[in-house]
Amino acid sequence: MALNIPGLVVMALFYLLILGTGIWASLRSKKEEKKCTGDGMEITLLAGRNINLLVGIFTLTATWVGGGFILGIAEATYNPTLGAVWALMPVPYVLTFFLGGFFFAKPMRENKYVTMMDPFQKKYGNVLASALIFPALVADVLWVARTLVSLGGTMSVILDLPYVYSIIISSVVAIVYTLLGGLYSVAYTDVIQLILIFISLWVCVPFMMTNPHSVDISLTAYNATFQAPWVGTVELDEAGKWFDDFMLLALGGLAYQAFYQRILSSSSYTQAQVTCFASSACCLVLGIPSVLIGAVAASTDWNSTSYGLPTPYERDQAGSILPIALQYLTPPYISVIGIGAVAAAVMSSMDSALLSSASLFSSNIYKNIIRKQASDCEMQWVIRISVVVVGLAGTGLTFLDSSVLVFWLVGVDMSYTIMFPQLVCILFFKVSNGYGAIVGYIMGLVMRILSGEPLIGLPPAIQFPGCRLDKEGKLTQYFPFRTAIMLISLMSILLVSLLASIIFNKGLLPEKWDVFNVKRRQRATAKVTHVKRTNSEKEGAAVAKQLLDTTSC
Repeated sequence: MALNIPGLVVMALFYLLILGTGIWASLRSKKEEKKCTGDGMEITLLAGRNINLLVGIFTLTATWVGGGFILGIAEATYNPTLGAVWALMPVPYVLTFFLGGFFFAKPMRENKYVTMMDPFQKKYGNVLASALIFPALVADVLWVARTLVSLGGTMSVILDLPYVYSIIISSVVAIVYTLLGGLYSVAYTDVIQLILIFISLWVCVPFMMTNPHSVDISLTAYNATFQAPWVGTVELDEAGKWFDDFMLLALGGLAYQAFYQRILSSSSYTQAQVTCFASSACCLVLGIPSVLIGAVAASTDWNSTSYGLPTPYERDQAGSILPIALQYLTPPYISVIGIGAVAAAVMSSMDSALLSSASLFSSNIYKNIIRKQASDCEMQWVIRISVVVVGLAGTGLTFLDSSVLVFWLVGVDMSYTIMFPQLVCILFFKVSNGYGAIVGYIMGLVMRILSGEPLIGLPPAIQFPGCRLDKEGKLTQYFPFRTAIMLISLMSILLVSLLASIIFNKGLLPEKWDVFNVKRRQRATAKVTHVKRTNSEKEGAAVAKQLLDTTSC
């Protein structure tokens, strides 16, 4: 296939539009910095905590609706061993945003944190907090890598553009506009990108569904035609795995810095809630086109197309089914529009990951540990350098597919099995302390490694109930083992924290051994509570006296 020149022109215009929007947003951020009372770092990372409501909804939705979201839903729907019931992403994300809006946004905003790691640093200290930051940073770097991989594969199918070129160009554009204006640039480009995703996908759907090579998807939903029904099934012995995947997507997302960056940038708690609830609805709507495209691909007689046989699944190309369907089941000009949707989705997620990891490093490591006296100007350069380093690291990993897969799985699982229970404990359980956090961290990490992962050839040393060979002959855990590990980690943190608190408060061990200052912190907390109670009683007495004086007069 020859290089698709019209498609390249369209993509060039798209990238210029995104870059222009990023430059405009960076100029806006400089104006806001002059008006705002916050420091420069807060302007860059949180848009001065004054992001517009509509822009907030767009940027939060665009962060979650990435290349993996669009391509992954289409792949699961098309895959004859899975089906639409395994295309879970839109529904768990609704739960993510509702839980985040109702429970997690309030404590983070009330304490005016800059990143999700601030409460850890404040309570556990720099050493332990640094260890907890590591999996979050790894997850963000690999987020960059996997979004670029999805774009590179799509461009190579539709535009016949070499994989390397598409990766490098997209990476450079995202890095440049993120460098220019921080969250302002990311948020305002997300508005353009989300509009392009919505319009592009829905423009492609009618052409896809009316193509002459596919039968009516309502006929193939529950009937085997060219392959198994695209709706799919969840057998009773697979219910545990389905539930585990659902909870991983729903709760794991609450342990990503990118989520809290949007929540903390809102001007009020109410606005943060509205942002979450509106974004959940947007994710549902944006997931529908990918399901339909996957369903059409499953209802296609590929032998009648220029693609021919074997089918994409038999060629092990199910992961690229969306660009393949666009290329062979729609007119050329429509397939170019479709590539615009994927590119917009990739860019919207990549810039979020870049700024997320940069905020963790610059705020929690550089500012709070390495150079506490760093000026605003210095921090601006640290943020910029962090964005470049993370972008280059993620881009480099795209050329090592197996390594990306390994680290991606580590990052996602760590978010759910390690970071989520840690975040729950530090935000909602006062008893939690550093001792419990260490035990919970180690417990979650060790158990996850010993549970194995068939996708990377890691055999399970711990075999949970229902562990057996899957359809591809790989030993797989069908028990919701990741959820079990998360709960074990959560209980370990609370029980060990309680035990450590009792030991040091009862004097069973010398106070000099209390490296996390559990006893001292409880004294300080009790003192603050006593002062607040005393002040409240004094205020009450003063009000009562004033009322009595008024009555006597």
